[in-house]
Amino acid sequence: MYQTAFLLLSSMLLLGCTENGSGTTALPYYNDPDFTPLFVKNEAEIKEKISHSISDFSFLNQDSILISQENIEGKIHVANFIFTSCISICPVMTKNMKIVSDSATNDIVLLSFSVMPWIDTPTVLKKFTEKHQIKNKQWHFLTGSKSGIYQLARKSYFAEEDIGFSKDSTEFLHTEHFILVDKNKRIRGIYNGTLSLEMQKLLEDIKTLKGE
Repeated sequence: MYQTAFLLLSSMLLLGCTENGSGTTALPYYNDPDFTPLFVKNEAEIKEKISHSISDFSFLNQDSILISQENIEGKIHVANFIFTSCISICPVMTKNMKIVSDSATNDIVLLSFSVMPWIDTPTVLKKFTEKHQIKNKQWHFLTGSKSGIYQLARKSYFAEEDIGFSKDSTEFLHTEHFILVDKNKRIRGIYNGTLSLEMQKLLEDIKTLKGE
């Protein structure tokens, strides 16, 4: 079901394919929900082979501020999907996202979408951030239309990989994945958000993207 281990192995095996090696990009692109890594050599290949990007969106954050694609335009961002009443993986994911929040520079945007937006209102999300002592102004907890969030998660972020791509908002969304997206809103990495070790890999990949 989950291919995180495969992706990590692929990243390690192909890490040598950088601009000082074969001329390909250091991090792959992901065009499809099966997360087959695609390495490209130049802008021409990007235009030819990489068609997928994150779709436009508009949701309220914990401060009742409208957050849209304009807030991530030209910025690297990391997305995940949680709900505040979750007692299984979500607390761990939030703790691990704090590792990224505390270590990344202020130009990195973090988006935590609620998969129970009918319960997680901006007020509820605000209390959640206060409980977890989250003060990073670039970390937005988002709520809004259930169908809008679910479609964005499954069709744009491939949040549940290919197993979730054909599902709709009638089927509950629950995933441990963190998705790394570059300045052009293209997916460049997927990580297991329950593993603190993978946060170090995520931070390293953010540095790599900043150097592109």
